Amino acid sequence: FYSAKYAQDTYTETLISSREGINQTPADIYMLDQLISPLLKKGQSIAHIYANHAAEIPCCRKTLYNYIDRGLFQARNVDMRRRVRYKVRRQKTSFSIFTKEFRLGRTYDDYLKYVKANPNVNVVQMDTVEGTKKESGKVLLTMLFCNCSLMLIFLLPDKTEASVADIFDWLNEQLGTDTFHELFPLILTDNGTEFQNPERLEYSHFGEKRTSIYYCNPHSSWQKGMLEKNHEYIRLVIPKGKNLDNYSQNQISLLMNHINSEARDKLNGCTPFKLSKLLLNNKLHSVIELKDIAPDEVSLIPELLK
Repeated sequence: FYSAKYAQDTYTETLISSREGINQTPADIYMLDQLISPLLKKGQSIAHIYANHAAEIPCCRKTLYNYIDRGLFQARNVDMRRRVRYKVRRQKTSFSIFTKEFRLGRTYDDYLKYVKANPNVNVVQMDTVEGTKKESGKVLLTMLFCNCSLMLIFLLPDKTEASVADIFDWLNEQLGTDTFHELFPLILTDNGTEFQNPERLEYSHFGEKRTSIYYCNPHSSWQKGMLEKNHEYIRLVIPKGKNLDNYSQNQISLLMNHINSEARDKLNGCTPFKLSKLLLNNKLHSVIELKDIAPDEVSLIPELLK
């Protein structure tokens, strides 16, 4: 006898069972494991791996994430970067720093007006990254070119305006004032004490104007969000709270080159280094010794600096 319910149930069961399991042969899974796992364990992202090995991966990114989640590879979820969770932002409050003299004519509103009047200006965001919370000790000075996401990292002996000014003077001497102004015409930073002498940063020893400094609003780090987001790459290798005193500039430069050699989705699979070679004056690359790291050699785990 024909039963419509039995026929429908059999059809539904076949429909579901045909889509269960893995749509790959054991040989394909083994091949993927040999390709993907070593790169993930180096701290590389799925985006970077796909940018350089898309032709060798016979599945989409979502499927690859599912394979890793199901434990089919030697690499596990613990080998992948953690998803960033943002704390609830506090409500805006007013601070007396709004009226500080160093901010006059250099506020975030002034910055927006300048960018609107000069839409093709190359904006550079600047900040410092601390190791342990102490009054003295080494810190990192970071600078990000917004047009290509290239990040420069310098190791400072301390968090003072003199140390930041020394980096500016060294770059000015190596590049020349004209090239410095070409590369750093506009710098957006926060209100840290190390940046509160704008004239010292804006002018060379000979009184030549080399850049323009503007400041974010207090407690508004999101206004230079591109740089804050890129600080995550540093924290993958140097966790928050790690003392920076034992690092050298050579080690920090190695970290900088690995960060700038990772392919990014927002750059259509290109790396900041390769894009900067097209958009920036290449004299910067030779002065700071920026180098391209081979795709499969990119490593963003603490072992990089050990």
